[in-house]
Amino acid sequence: MSDLAQRVLPHRQIPKLSSPRFLQRLNWIADPVGFMEQAARQYPDIFAAEVVGFGDNLVYVNHPQGIQQLLKDDRQKLLAPGEVNRLLIPLLGDYSIVMLEGDRHRKRRKLLMPPFHGEKIQAYGQLICDLTDKIFSQLPPDQSFIARAITQDISLQVILKAVYGLCDGDRYQQLKHLLVSMSDVFRSPLTSAFLFFPFLQKNWGAWSPWGHFLRQRQQIDRLIYSEIAERRAEGCGERQDILSLLMSARDEDGQPMSDLQGRSFADRELRDELMTLMFAGHETTATAMAWALYWIHRLPEVRQQLLHRQN
Repeated sequence: MSDLAQRVLPHRQIPKLSSPRFLQRLNWIADPVGFMEQAARQYPDIFAAEVVGFGDNLVYVNHPQGIQQLLKDDRQKLLAPGEVNRLLIPLLGDYSIVMLEGDRHRKRRKLLMPPFHGEKIQAYGQLICDLTDKIFSQLPPDQSFIARAITQDISLQVILKAVYGLCDGDRYQQLKHLLVSMSDVFRSPLTSAFLFFPFLQKNWGAWSPWGHFLRQRQQIDRLIYSEIAERRAEGCGERQDILSLLMSARDEDGQPMSDLQGRSFADRELRDELMTLMFAGHETTATAMAWALYWIHRLPEVRQQLLHRQN
């Protein structure tokens, strides 16, 4: 059992998949659903797998009591080390909250949490409802549609509006196109393998997966830094988008996100957090909503209960 497994669930001997690390990683990338189903058949409640390649195991918990323990137990007992997320550095950057540990993580968390409480989260909830109604109203009646495409559009528009503060204009359209395009890279094992195998991170031009990724990232960064610069020049005013709130946030010592290390460093931190919110909330949320629609229609009693509560 790895050090990470011991730190996450120290009171249980966690079974570990016995296949070679490279083979586990390859199977997980090529067929993640098949990999998880096969592992769950072997170890239904909990297991550890070596799929990220940094010496530690990832622990997968499927038992309800185990999940409850993870969500409710003392945070001092259950750690989420930033080191296991290093494969995401090319995407999220070095200063994303998921890369931080200890006191740095605690301070960043305090800065990031205020926009997700109270009246602000209620306003975001109304924004989500309004955008969802707008997108569904544009669907042709009495025709089937692909739920995943619709939920992806909803989650992306919510993020661009709530997080970036954008709802129209050239920058909005460019970011929307680029973020969708970059997300599509990770749907294919062939194009996303460079995150798991660093030796594939070779820039052989725009036609190569890594070269294409770098060019997309550069374009996204240019748009994000331009938005940050304009926001600094104009002032955030009464804006309630998360970017504006982060730019005006102060810690308990009255210091901004940059910790007085300079504006360029602060902008880099902002960029990394914006990318984290984007990729943590876009694909995952879209997939969860699509599955929710699937099960609502698969289970008529659930659909009837929802309709009853709505009325």
